[in-house]
Amino acid sequence: MICVSIQNKDFQEIQKILESVEMAEIRLDRCALEDDEIEQLFQDSDVPLIATCRMSEESQAPELLEMAIRAGAKYADLEMEAPAAVGRRIREACREYGTVLIRSYHDFNGTPPLEVLKSLVERARNFGGEVVKIVTTATSEADNTTVHALYKDAAPGSLIAFCMGDAGRTSRLDALRCGAPFTYACLSEEEATAPGQWSMEAMQKAVYGGFRFVKSSALPMPSSKSFAQRAIIAAALAEGTSHLRGYTPCGDNESAIKAAKMLKAGVEIEGNTVVIHGIGTAPESLHLSEIHCGESGFLTRFVIPLLSVISDEQVLVTGEKTLLNRPLTSAHDIMASFGVRLYPEGENQRKQDCYLPLRVSGPLIPGRADVSGKGGSQLLSGLLAALPLCEGKSALYVHEPRSIPYLFITVDVLKKFGIRMSSEMEGDDDFLETQDWSLCTGVNFHIKGGQRYKAADFAIEADWSSAAPFLVAGAIFGDVEVEGLDTESLQADISIMDILMEAGASMSQLDSPDGPIHVRRAPLSPFHTDLNNCPDLFPIVAVLAAFCPGESHLLGVERLRHKETDRAAAIEEMLQQMGVPVQIEEDEMVIFGMGLTQRILQGKLLHGGSFRSHADHRMVMALKVASLGADSPVEIDDVTCVAKSFPTFNELFDVMRYARSEA
Repeated sequence: MICVSIQNKDFQEIQKILESVEMAEIRLDRCALEDDEIEQLFQDSDVPLIATCRMSEESQAPELLEMAIRAGAKYADLEMEAPAAVGRRIREACREYGTVLIRSYHDFNGTPPLEVLKSLVERARNFGGEVVKIVTTATSEADNTTVHALYKDAAPGSLIAFCMGDAGRTSRLDALRCGAPFTYACLSEEEATAPGQWSMEAMQKAVYGGFRFVKSSALPMPSSKSFAQRAIIAAALAEGTSHLRGYTPCGDNESAIKAAKMLKAGVEIEGNTVVIHGIGTAPESLHLSEIHCGESGFLTRFVIPLLSVISDEQVLVTGEKTLLNRPLTSAHDIMASFGVRLYPEGENQRKQDCYLPLRVSGPLIPGRADVSGKGGSQLLSGLLAALPLCEGKSALYVHEPRSIPYLFITVDVLKKFGIRMSSEMEGDDDFLETQDWSLCTGVNFHIKGGQRYKAADFAIEADWSSAAPFLVAGAIFGDVEVEGLDTESLQADISIMDILMEAGASMSQLDSPDGPIHVRRAPLSPFHTDLNNCPDLFPIVAVLAAFCPGESHLLGVERLRHKETDRAAAIEEMLQQMGVPVQIEEDEMVIFGMGLTQRILQGKLLHGGSFRSHADHRMVMALKVASLGADSPVEIDDVTCVAKSFPTFNELFDVMRYARSEA
């Protein structure tokens, strides 16, 4: 990226400049800014900002740097020459407020030998530098060569090394080619902060050429099908008329509506509100021989336990397309724990695992069961919905839980329809301290029997799974704003915010927990994340990792084997075809990424070509975002499968793509 150094400007001038740059260094020692202006600049700006303040005998540098750090500076630049006490003070502030510390060395007289520079880099790291900045003065091309040799041993994105002076001018561009997270430019050559500095306009042309960045605001996100499907079925079972606002259609939601009608519920759609006249169900109150679940894996698993309670006969559960090839892992054993038998039909009888079509034979017997959560949360969500209808109380213990947030989405939706239950999560001391779902070892649910569903009126949340591709596109390729999301949501895929922040993206939200979310480019870093609780994020997070310089580690591969396709194999195929090194080791995918700027300068953008979607909506979305950083068009064999979850995705993607702005 290109960081514009700003000096000798007042508050209003700096605000204006920040509207047209991708990154900026604020020279606090050279700008006349009041304390409250410093706080406002670093607090309000979505542009990644570096707070820089050179030391002098009577300098207020420590106080000014700390002020900027507390206000939200992305980086703080501290000279190596700073007193040790100041260094400790600034390091502690950076750790407390999440600011990246740059330890910098400047030689305005020449370029020391390579071994001296290496020792300076090591010293800067020992002094807390997450990024090390080495700037010398070049008198010949040999000096540039010496400085750039430092990149050989540097971790990607951890070093900024270049030369000042006319002889070192090209080294500022070469720094990006070698893997520096950013280089410095000035507003105009008359306003250079160091000899040999390029103007922003000249550097943009040299770096980006004709590359175009995305820029889009107020992209509306569809309703969460995780919430919608649960709510539609619950409303169908309820006594009275429910109103579900904020509904947007998609394949899986439409399957849930068809299932509700098969349950004998009345369904009307009035604008974006679904009106459902429920059947007021009780055990064995419904005579139903068959139900069709479309292509929805969740709907299938959710209704199986319910059918074993409410139907007075065996029910044939059917589906279509990819769903017929997806095993219902552990379904037979889990349902047998409550006395329910599953009978696969036809050829499926000879298969080791359960597949559709199959017959469900109840009744569901309330009681206590200890079941594995390794196969996911969907069938367990169905049990949580079904057990309250039984006449006796039940206890469900889930060991090795996966997709835990989805279980609590179920609890939250059921609560809106008058169903109550209690739960406790278990884990070691780390879990008790952090409440990190990935550290949870078990969940206990206590469920009172004899409950009945009551009608409800509420708004369905917008979908974080659908938003993730657009948020990632903004983080890598420009500036994107999405609206309608709730940052206090229980949805598992809200984890995309944590992943993007760990990767270094610039994120902000306006007004309230459901205000627009704004994501824009910033220097990215590799990350480690556990996606066991949010496997739908895996494809788009893999694309993010491809543009994060270094090794990113993604856990949760085994959760992907039985999605719409073998999603782990599909992601690996996509990345390899695009030229991104990737390894899968048991449950972990390791992706070796490179920053966008370095890819552009080295001619290593992702490879275009013809790609398979595997009839997987998540893969299509990931491929579309990856295409923004490809060297030629990316052609996908089937883009219509996005209708399963997000029918308007391609349309919104084009709105974002064609709103591109020149770098």
